[in-house]
Amino acid sequence: MIQAPKGTYDVLPPDAARRELLLGHAARILGAAGYERIETPAFEATELFARGVGEATDIVQKEMYSFDDGGGRSLTLRPEGTAPVCRAYIEHGMHKLPPPVKLWYLSSFFRAENPQKGRYRQFWQVGAEVIGADGPETDAELIVLLAELLEAMGVKGTRLRLASLGTPETRVEYRQELTAYLRAHESELSEEVRARIDLNPMRAFDASDAGTRRVMEAAPKLLERLAPDDAEHFATVRALLDAAGVAYELDPTLVRGLDYYTRTLFEFTSDALGAQSGVGGGGRYDRLIEQLGGQRTAGIGWAAGLERILLAAPEQPVMSRVVDLLVVGGDRDSRPVALAAFEVAREARRAGLAAQLELTGRSLKSALKHADRLGARYVAIVHDGEHASLKDMESGEQKELTTAAVIPEVLRGSRLT
Repeated sequence: MIQAPKGTYDVLPPDAARRELLLGHAARILGAAGYERIETPAFEATELFARGVGEATDIVQKEMYSFDDGGGRSLTLRPEGTAPVCRAYIEHGMHKLPPPVKLWYLSSFFRAENPQKGRYRQFWQVGAEVIGADGPETDAELIVLLAELLEAMGVKGTRLRLASLGTPETRVEYRQELTAYLRAHESELSEEVRARIDLNPMRAFDASDAGTRRVMEAAPKLLERLAPDDAEHFATVRALLDAAGVAYELDPTLVRGLDYYTRTLFEFTSDALGAQSGVGGGGRYDRLIEQLGGQRTAGIGWAAGLERILLAAPEQPVMSRVVDLLVVGGDRDSRPVALAAFEVAREARRAGLAAQLELTGRSLKSALKHADRLGARYVAIVHDGEHASLKDMESGEQKELTTAAVIPEVLRGSRLT
């Protein structure tokens, strides 16, 4: 038996209904705030992620699915959504639009990481991006919108971690200080952290190794070394969140596995997910579009994992699909009956009804049982090209009428007498 590749999964109909619920909440919440949907290709030029995400990141070094397209060009299945959105912004001249440009997406992504519960090699994320607005109210709005989405889905035990990375210039000075500190304690660090001290010393805050974590408790913190403008920006973000009633925890050790972040950084976690508790997060990326060849343009965004949200959310009632009419051919061997039944079902759908055609040749008795399982309101039994019986499944009453009268009768929804 051939099975799905490791780290992937099938979305079966019951799961699809919950995903549609999340999609509906995202479209409602983000749409009301002026965000418009965008979708980018499943694969992009590898250079986009090397330049945008950062060559020293684990994503670029270890987790990307890259391949030659047969013409000597390296392509990569997208591992994240922000760089592709920024590429589209530049490529399609969206800088000519009135700022800010507010976009959201719901797409699949790919990373070659170790699969575990809620983390897959092919996964889905809902994300939102604002390009062309540098004020702290933009940061606060995006955080509030993600909080509203998680609340709408009933995600349990959420906590918001908040920090600021300042500007790249501030980080250059801080990296030198942090690197010197890590070199002074190199013997106490894990092998993995020692190997990337020069490449990405801030990722040491993310380490799970006990010895490294002890060292990092006393490490210098970037949040304590922000430039005055960055500190004021961050203070205003916090004030706006306080005013909105969004609780948060300051976390000076917060880092994310992407190099493009500046200033505000945030992550939502859920106690319902155990050790791998991240649900979604993001931050500001005011230099990314310039890095990708555009003009310097402010940007900020977030992404949240669908699988993570659904794991952390309770089962919610999903509205069952309404079936107004099941159409049954009374004589499965008669072509005129088959044609008439087919036409009744087609016309019913054109009239706005949810109508299904019995396709398996069930007996009338079995077809009525099937209608019960579907929750169909009516069953039309077509006898020939002109005559049919219409059965009200709730009352059990049945009426003889012409095939042309079936749809008007169902639309009226009247009791059959």
